[in-house]
Amino acid sequence: MGNIQVGILMGSDSDLPVMQRAASVLREFGIEYFMTVASAHRTPDRVIELAKRAENEGWKILIAGAGMAAHLAGFIAAHTVLPVIGVPMDSSPLGGLDALLSTVQMPGGVPVATMGLGSAGAKNAGLFAVEILALQDPELKQKLKDYREEQRKLIEEKAAALSQQ
Repeated sequence: MGNIQVGILMGSDSDLPVMQRAASVLREFGIEYFMTVASAHRTPDRVIELAKRAENEGWKILIAGAGMAAHLAGFIAAHTVLPVIGVPMDSSPLGGLDALLSTVQMPGGVPVATMGLGSAGAKNAGLFAVEILALQDPELKQKLKDYREEQRKLIEEKAAALSQQ
């Protein structure tokens, strides 16, 4: 591992298929990341150690995904001044509403940027991390612009194909 920029934490390995979406985005943009499982409730000391490690090693951003009302993102944010991006999992009997509310309803003074539920939220967490890093990196900013242009072209192609049917 070279220069880790982003840490990705998830409350359970069952969250891995979703959180891989964030990792995939970071890989696409050439951003070094570290990914692990750490539970705010079952391994709180591990979470605190990871938050301290992130600061000590110069990581820039932490992405935290958890389901149910397991408030991993908020717990991490309470132990670091690094930006924390929360990804609520949609895996609970409540369809993720519990995870969404526990992530988005932070008390004033301890911010967590909350993405949407599940896979789309994880992908957006990766992209949001890239956007934050691009503030200080013109090359990365250009890669983001190119990415957005590719997205635009794909939609135009799909629209053209649909109009020909």
